[in-house]
Amino acid sequence: MKKSEAAAAAHDAEVVIVGGGPVGMGLAIELGQRGVRCIVVERYPQPQPVPKGQNLTQRTMEHLHFWGAEQQLRAARTIPPEYGIGGLTAYGTLLGPYHYDWLQRDLVRPYYFTANERLPQYATEAVLRARAAELPAVQALYGWDVEHVAQDAAATTVTVRERKGGARRVLRAPYAVGCDGSRSVVREQAAITQTRTDHDRVMVLLVFRSRQLHELLQRYPGKSYYNVLQPQLEGYWKFLGRVDLGSTWFFHAPVPAGTTADNFDFKAFLNEAVGAEFEVDFEHIGFWDLRFALADTYRAGRLFIAGDAAHSHPPYGGYGVNSGLEDARNLGWKLAATLQGWGGDALLDSYEGERRPVFASTIDDFIAKSIANDHAFLEACDPARDQAAFEQAWQARAQGAVGEVHAFEPHYEGSPVVWRDGRAGACSAKGSHRFDARAGHHLAPAVLADGSNVFEALGAGFTLLALDADADAVAAFRAAAAELGLPLTVVEHPATGEAARYAARWVLVRPDQFVAWAGNETRPTADLVRQVLALAQGRAPRTTP
Repeated sequence: MKKSEAAAAAHDAEVVIVGGGPVGMGLAIELGQRGVRCIVVERYPQPQPVPKGQNLTQRTMEHLHFWGAEQQLRAARTIPPEYGIGGLTAYGTLLGPYHYDWLQRDLVRPYYFTANERLPQYATEAVLRARAAELPAVQALYGWDVEHVAQDAAATTVTVRERKGGARRVLRAPYAVGCDGSRSVVREQAAITQTRTDHDRVMVLLVFRSRQLHELLQRYPGKSYYNVLQPQLEGYWKFLGRVDLGSTWFFHAPVPAGTTADNFDFKAFLNEAVGAEFEVDFEHIGFWDLRFALADTYRAGRLFIAGDAAHSHPPYGGYGVNSGLEDARNLGWKLAATLQGWGGDALLDSYEGERRPVFASTIDDFIAKSIANDHAFLEACDPARDQAAFEQAWQARAQGAVGEVHAFEPHYEGSPVVWRDGRAGACSAKGSHRFDARAGHHLAPAVLADGSNVFEALGAGFTLLALDADADAVAAFRAAAAELGLPLTVVEHPATGEAARYAARWVLVRPDQFVAWAGNETRPTADLVRQVLALAQGRAPRTTP
């Protein structure tokens, strides 16, 4: 047995994942499908029935497609498809005269391979658990707590305890990832600090049943969630959403400090937000503190964090679970590349380099900005004071809501493993949706000549789209990839039809469907070919031709 094989055999897994929510299970599937042995440690035997993280974007559904769970997840939907994942924003009360469509993500559907989806997070977790159970490389320990996390030069050590029975195990693996929520044990024991912004608001989460509310809101067909803006809230929302069709709902809103489940009239609170009385049967009353938190690093040696362990924020805009699943996809292929020997030193560091600034931008450019803008609007505009001015400003907000959907386009233009051709750039959540292939940006779909989509032709490793490409140049890419040990699928196709929208002769696509390089050279030099591939796998410093 070789030394490396002996070391691997001494480990319980190649990656230990702490936390089996959507992010942890998504990461396990990403690794397991790549043949990476991993163990998921999750404290709850079953998903917890709290309806959070419901809006799944088109991009997130691409992950579910590549994880082999898209159809299963769509079948688990609790609301008819015609309700989509779009919402509505209202002023004063939900049944008042002022409202507009909000966060209509269907507007950017053409730029993604899959459609969006909506279902409670516990239903998503159940689908992901079932998919992970099909993968021989994935082992799940449900009903176990993590007691201690440590690392040395060779590996990580995770000590776990069975919640019922008290059995203990010590798990050894080259890497461990904390997907264990905003109170992450992994983050704390890795001594990773956070930058926190406390908005000093106590929020309530209500889960309740009301058939009468469904009847009241039938005037807004196709809507799944509703925001209510009121001057006294200073830009924070009363936020109501469907869990299923016709019966179960959730509601978030600021409440006075010191509020408990017993000293506040939550039925009147709901009635006031909606603007009508209706029956309410409460299933859950809980509280949380509204704040933003962003880890100062996503990596400490062999320990990583992802999802809410790395970043948390108010549930405004459905960014949380979608960002966490993108973390899992980004980190997963890079861990696999490193463990399988074809990823370079810069690849694992690029996880933080790409994902952290994207979430910082999500906070600054979208969530916090939205709260500030709403506060400013409510201070400046009042229909009782100047109805005409209010209505003009309200219509302007409706148009701005359309622009916000188009502007949320996370990208990695500043990544150390993305080719930039000397252009300045920075990783950000703010961008623009386009069909042309741009280094650092998500690849748009395209129907090929045979009627299939290019997404169906992408390989598990890197994929080179060679459009009207020179045969000798294609051979040079294959040879360089073989020399570097880079798994490469080549898709040769005429630069016609939808493929022409890429406006590039060459498009190098990463395993997560982001573009690593796009070029128009007829016959790239051997040096350029090698530099492009080596940079993408984290084996070469970025240079410009």
